[in-house]
Amino acid sequence: MIKTRFTLWLALLLSSHVYADTLRVATFNVSMEANNYVSDNAPAASGNLLLAHLQTGNHPQIRNIAEIIQRVAPDIIVLNEFDYYPDASPSALSLFVSNYLRVSQQDQTAIDFPYQYIAPVNTGVATPFDLDNNGEKTGNAGDALGWGMYPGQYGMALLSRYPIRFEEIRTFQRFLWRDMPDRQQVTDPATGADWFTDEELGVVRLSSKSHWDIPVEVNGNIVHILAMHPTPPSFDGPEDRNGKRNHDEIRMMADYITPGKAEYLYDDNGQRGGLTGGRFILAGDFNAADIGAKHRPGVIEQLTAHPRVNNSVLPLSEGGAESDNASFSNRYTAYWGARADYVLPSVEGFKVTAAGVFWPASSSPLYRLVKDRQSSSDHRLVWIDLSITE
Repeated sequence: MIKTRFTLWLALLLSSHVYADTLRVATFNVSMEANNYVSDNAPAASGNLLLAHLQTGNHPQIRNIAEIIQRVAPDIIVLNEFDYYPDASPSALSLFVSNYLRVSQQDQTAIDFPYQYIAPVNTGVATPFDLDNNGEKTGNAGDALGWGMYPGQYGMALLSRYPIRFEEIRTFQRFLWRDMPDRQQVTDPATGADWFTDEELGVVRLSSKSHWDIPVEVNGNIVHILAMHPTPPSFDGPEDRNGKRNHDEIRMMADYITPGKAEYLYDDNGQRGGLTGGRFILAGDFNAADIGAKHRPGVIEQLTAHPRVNNSVLPLSEGGAESDNASFSNRYTAYWGARADYVLPSVEGFKVTAAGVFWPASSSPLYRLVKDRQSSSDHRLVWIDLSITE
């Protein structure tokens, strides 16, 4: 059954999908942050390393990432862990497109994304507080608005073949966690006291990176790409502050698509309320497994079990299936053993025609693209094919 599914997946992947009512959407945590390019995993002082590699056009790991994207050929793709540079000109994102994606990799057809979006994130943005309560105020890492060693680390980006309605984009980078009704409470298990002081709650943001609503016009139809990258529910302590933040970051998107539940939300321009359109696609590395030991019950189900979300077609891969003995490993999207990355369309306005994870089997000649951490990323590209319906 798995081999049959993979054969069908490969045929669909290599086939043309240029029909006017067909859309291929993908998400890929590309691990294109500066620490990825530092030997011995030493902390990088800034994100300049990625920018330098993007300018050359010949970094082997980035070339492999570009080749994967060229082989899958999505119409729209959300990138996670792509460093944000506020002052770079040309932008890092445009350098990636021009020097890697528009250049054929291993005889693949080059791909262009004329519409690009990248914006600030909370990772690495300094605060004056000891947010991780370790007795030190470092301004970065656990004391930043989102874990990061420098501003813009682990950023987000979107590439599209279709026009982006830039003037209608909504971002929620600055939404304060305390302003979410019935939020998860973080307390010190040793004392029972609140983990954050009132002063700290005045700056702590919900989004560890950002939450985006990006309207894309696809042949006259508006498709809202709802992108995010919640914090991993780990790297904390018994207070579980990251796990609770992950829960509420995912809840925020669930509230955003639920009529009557998003009145409390305000975007970075001060506009209140939730989604105004019908068609949407949730995409990104959500850091939330749906099964297995890493699954936290009730977290990802806020989206996968949502009545407006279609989770009926699971993206699968043969490489994932052979990576672990678990019966459900064919749905893994990260080499460390979980479905962490999602592309979830709305029930309204779409019919799912195919889905997959780019994770070739070890016997495939394409396995070189994913064979280890240095080949491309610790995550795999996830894609879904959609027919636009009325």
